[in-house]
Amino acid sequence: MIRDRFLTTTAIHNFRDYGGYAVAGGGHVKTGQLFRSGHHADADEGDLATVAGLDLQHVIDLRGDSERAQKTCRRPAGFAAEVLYFEGETAGLAPHLQAAAGSVDAASAHRAMVELYGALPERKGLNDILRRYFATLAQSRGTSLVHCAAGKDRTGIAVDLLHHVLGVHPDDAMADYLLTNSSPRNEQRIAHGMELMGEKYGGIDEATVRVLMGVDPAYLEATRSSLKRQFGSTDAYLEQVLGVDASKREALKAELVDV
Repeated sequence: MIRDRFLTTTAIHNFRDYGGYAVAGGGHVKTGQLFRSGHHADADEGDLATVAGLDLQHVIDLRGDSERAQKTCRRPAGFAAEVLYFEGETAGLAPHLQAAAGSVDAASAHRAMVELYGALPERKGLNDILRRYFATLAQSRGTSLVHCAAGKDRTGIAVDLLHHVLGVHPDDAMADYLLTNSSPRNEQRIAHGMELMGEKYGGIDEATVRVLMGVDPAYLEATRSSLKRQFGSTDAYLEQVLGVDASKREALKAELVDV
């Protein structure tokens, strides 16, 4: 386990290493190779220097066309990583914003987030880019970054699925997912979210914003349960929809696990 997963940044939210976890059968997920975050559109020069220092080989952007156009990621000088994305939409809005549109209080916001997480695996665009995420990690050495808008919902699902494939215990995978709630400057981010959502949706209170901008075990469990209900198991979904068969599993473990 690595002591401090979060990278020091000013305007890239939730930027962290998701390696280091023990895996079934022995070994640990490699550290310094797998990173996750929110978008980089507001990155300052210090943030860009941090990104440059990672020597990224691959960036997997889980956002759709409209999100990328609205928040175009900044890149450091000399940036040469392959950027993978889906041409189309992976969600109507970022899930927390989509939930906000129909929410009037914290309880209804929580229900909306659970429903969205349960439906995310059915999204064609998201499945497409997740398929490429796994294919890239299985065949390419080097450091990668996976991100969406806030780095918590679509990214959280992607990371949970990879942890599952690598043999990370579900409780450890859940703990990694929940780290979003203790990310640096999270309180400032929530305050900013209240301002933005209040302008867009009106009358939204702090408790509701916290539900929408945070993560909760029930959200990720909704995705896990949906996969089991629809496909019989997470492994069946991975193989049938994302192309993660036995040989690709072994390739991912060979690339990403230190024995």
